[in-house]
Amino acid sequence: MKSKWWHRWFLTPGELNRLGVVGINARNGRYLLPNNPRKFYRSVDDKVMSKRLAIEMDIPVPELYGTIESPGDLGKIAKLVKGKEAFVIKPARGSGGKGVLVIQGRSGDAFLKGSGTSLTMEEVRFHAANILGGLFSLGGQRDVAMVEQYISCADEVMAMSYRGAPDVRVVMLHGYPVMAMLRVATKESDGRANLHQGAIGIGIDLTTGITHHAVCHGHPIEIHPDLNSELLGQQIPDWDTVLKLAGLCYEMTGLGYLGADIMIGKEVGPMIIEVNARPGLAIQLANGEGLRTRFQIVHDEALRMQRTASLEERIDFSRGPLVQKALQTKASLAEAAR
Repeated sequence: MKSKWWHRWFLTPGELNRLGVVGINARNGRYLLPNNPRKFYRSVDDKVMSKRLAIEMDIPVPELYGTIESPGDLGKIAKLVKGKEAFVIKPARGSGGKGVLVIQGRSGDAFLKGSGTSLTMEEVRFHAANILGGLFSLGGQRDVAMVEQYISCADEVMAMSYRGAPDVRVVMLHGYPVMAMLRVATKESDGRANLHQGAIGIGIDLTTGITHHAVCHGHPIEIHPDLNSELLGQQIPDWDTVLKLAGLCYEMTGLGYLGADIMIGKEVGPMIIEVNARPGLAIQLANGEGLRTRFQIVHDEALRMQRTASLEERIDFSRGPLVQKALQTKASLAEAAR
């Protein structure tokens, strides 16, 4: 039997096409551009606006302590974080998780990152100044630094993440959840859940919320390299709420194709931390499955329902018929590869 596609170093374009793997050109041409009117982009590209829209719809988000909009505001940081052991500073128009500074504790006057690295207040201000200068923003444009609440994550997901807050990414089409993964930090990723920096992507079964496949640097793994914890067969807590919040992002933004990033708080439960109008495609590796079949099934269902399905109907379809049909197609492809 031929080896599974995600175990191989190289596949031809024809093989990838037969396996239903969506590439960047197909993503842009078939799913992103036809479904995301440009007038809606600002609602997700500007995270301050996204947070305000979410609050208006009673969608839970981390509290915004304040914004740093000019070099003259840098002195405000000390006041904004006074008395707070943990907080997050991130660019309002950042992309790919760049520029997010997570402070998880203090030691005297020093601020501690999840990796244990300490920063002075001057270094924190310097980071915020880089945000203002556009170092992390889309197109290198001048930006705004957001200072917001740090979310202490649920024990179940923290057990799979090395000194960093994990999050769930749900890719949506026409308001239907299509595929999901948990992103967890490693020592290499410096406590950040960024797959390009060495974090781990863990595929999640949409029906059950149970993890079933995991990759690091594109290679399948089952045990966390730093924690020796099991990555597969783990139940994601509050899964019903996670899918509901992801579905609400469709109503909130008007975007037909998006990625909803959700953190599961230990005390506050799931919260939206970001909505992405251009979600990447590594979620396919994390799940060991291409997106194209699922996209087609959802597209056909949305047309059948004339785009009028309720949030509950969309989630029920994704957890039932979508998963069943996708698994049948996947089994057929596996049989054809024998």
